[in-house]
Amino acid sequence: MSFLGWFLLTPLAAFLLLLLLPREQEKTIRVAALALSLAIFGLSLGLLAGEPRETDLAWIPELNIRYHVAVDGLSIWLILLTTLLTPISILISWKYIDRRVKEFHAFLLLLEFGVLGVFAAMDLFLFYVYWEVGLVPMYFLIGIWGHDRRIYAAVKFFLYTMAASVLMLASIIYVYQRAGTFDYPAILAMLASGKLTFTSLEQTLLFLAFFVAFAVKVPLFPLHTWLPDAHVEAPTAGSVMLASVLLKLGTYGILRFCLPMFPTAARENAGWIAVLAIVGIVYGALVAMVQPNVKKLVAYSSVSHLGFVILGIFSFNQQGFDGAVYQMLNHGVSTGALFMLVGYLYERRHSLEIQDYGGVSTPAPWLSTVFLITTLASIGLPTLNNFVGEFLVLQGAAQADFRWAVFAATGVILSACYMLWMYQRTFYGETPEKVTHQMTDLNGREWAAILPLLALMVWMGTAAETFLPRISAANRLILQQTTVNVPFNVQTPAPRPDVAAKEIADAR
Repeated sequence: MSFLGWFLLTPLAAFLLLLLLPREQEKTIRVAALALSLAIFGLSLGLLAGEPRETDLAWIPELNIRYHVAVDGLSIWLILLTTLLTPISILISWKYIDRRVKEFHAFLLLLEFGVLGVFAAMDLFLFYVYWEVGLVPMYFLIGIWGHDRRIYAAVKFFLYTMAASVLMLASIIYVYQRAGTFDYPAILAMLASGKLTFTSLEQTLLFLAFFVAFAVKVPLFPLHTWLPDAHVEAPTAGSVMLASVLLKLGTYGILRFCLPMFPTAARENAGWIAVLAIVGIVYGALVAMVQPNVKKLVAYSSVSHLGFVILGIFSFNQQGFDGAVYQMLNHGVSTGALFMLVGYLYERRHSLEIQDYGGVSTPAPWLSTVFLITTLASIGLPTLNNFVGEFLVLQGAAQADFRWAVFAATGVILSACYMLWMYQRTFYGETPEKVTHQMTDLNGREWAAILPLLALMVWMGTAAETFLPRISAANRLILQQTTVNVPFNVQTPAPRPDVAAKEIADAR
């Protein structure tokens, strides 16, 4: 088995190791969980260093099920984001989680195991197993360590995701019956060669079954209603992992599986899906603007921001795809940081209501500064990360249909309105006496957790070329797979002569 195959099992090994520790030794459990998660992050960097990035072994030979995992430019950055955020989530929970400490950290590592597997799985059966593994620990993280309505939020999250996943499972079984294998590259090869074909009706139904499962996870309007409840009730670490990583499973699944397997149906349905994405962008922003609860405001901002990702995907061009993937990473960094900072506020004031704050910048100037930088990143300020992703998505949308770009651009304006208004009410103005007494500035542990994300906001906003070449290469292949026997709906501008000459020279 290659490095990748062993690496994907390390979070499961860490989970099992943590279960062996005595429940009473809470400090040892915290230190061990942090050390193990940092080790997993260090190992994940090996994927950038040219380590073998594919493992293909027989798992259940009788059913032709394989342990087939691989990493490319689409998944590698999402894997690194996951391994980075896991130790950060443990760090921010150091004081906040004070009961069932062992179970909490074990579930975080199990969640990491499931998510990493989803991003690497190249066998449809294996993909579904990892998909469901990631669902269970998040259910418990919300249901056990959440706030007052945690049971309601956890059950709603579980039912929404599980019901949609059943549709995907039925489609996977149908594809297996037709193809004789769950191996995803083999299925794509059969589709490309014509050995496996679906009728127009079959392709449409299969596409919709996969798409609904992924759209609930995104979540795409109007399937988003579970998200605000889950975020508000989840502990801070749960909100960070949910926003930064779990929501990306949906957008990743659409790009990885829906489009290449069912290209005709994907293009035929692109119009109404893009409209839903635009509605989600505007609706999420408008609802966020009237939220009195700061965590619910950030949750609705996710509905708006992930609408940009869906719009980029269904623009069906290179710029749209690149912008969508980059925006997945951007949202994971900036919105994850926002939920962390909201958690910092809650730990001090024990309230999520905006009206209970005001003038926080006076007793906590560094906290307000970091919050401002994160807010500006979230609304897409140039030189910070979200700007690059949103620009590419709007560029791709304009190529597909200029009206899409016009309507989607209103979401950028509205995001500035609700985020800056929230910041003004929370951090400026007269400082209430309770805020003065309860609000302290950032401590060393909190700095250690937030600094990597601040650095990434600036790095991704000013040096996008670090990430985009790998992303573009993977997206180029997916775009080719979506044009098999399908006429182009969007004409890509011809490359400049100098660019064309360079590409010819590189090919040689």
